[in-house]
Amino acid sequence: MQIKLKKLVPRPVESLLEFRAALGQFATGITIITCCDKGIPKGIVANSFASVSMDPPLVLWSPAKVSRRYNAFITAQNYSIHILSNKQKHICDAFSEAADAFDGLDWKTNKDGVPILSNCLARIDCHQYAQYPGGDHTIIVGHVDFFDYTAGEPLIFQQGNFSNIKLSKASTDQLVATKESAAI
Repeated sequence: MQIKLKKLVPRPVESLLEFRAALGQFATGITIITCCDKGIPKGIVANSFASVSMDPPLVLWSPAKVSRRYNAFITAQNYSIHILSNKQKHICDAFSEAADAFDGLDWKTNKDGVPILSNCLARIDCHQYAQYPGGDHTIIVGHVDFFDYTAGEPLIFQQGNFSNIKLSKASTDQLVATKESAAI
């Protein structure tokens, strides 16, 4: 079977909605970034998360400058990144909509006073390493101080919708075996 591909013709970004639709073709995981702002726990949804370096261990994410939580995160020296499972859309919804998103959630604080959400697929605690201007966002690079993870299926966002992926049993077993091997 031969697949015929349509030739893509480069074009200027004339419509931000079309540009956003083009970017939406790339599936991303969903994260909740948390920090403590003057004693108040803050959280923000971000799908602009990526690994940067293994040595030193660096990750990045990019808050929008129009976010009402923007100042809390660009001034935070410590924060935690939580990668959500496909059973945690309600957490994403809570942090997208409400200022009191922590109410009713299972959470505690780490040694740096950063709010930590329970039962996420992964948690990555960072201290601020660098910041860079990125148009209507700021690119925040964090140095990883601690991480933990478990096997599971991530919450995915693509084409403006949430979706799930189903991991094969072999993939889950390999992840667990890798984690156990690393502890030896």
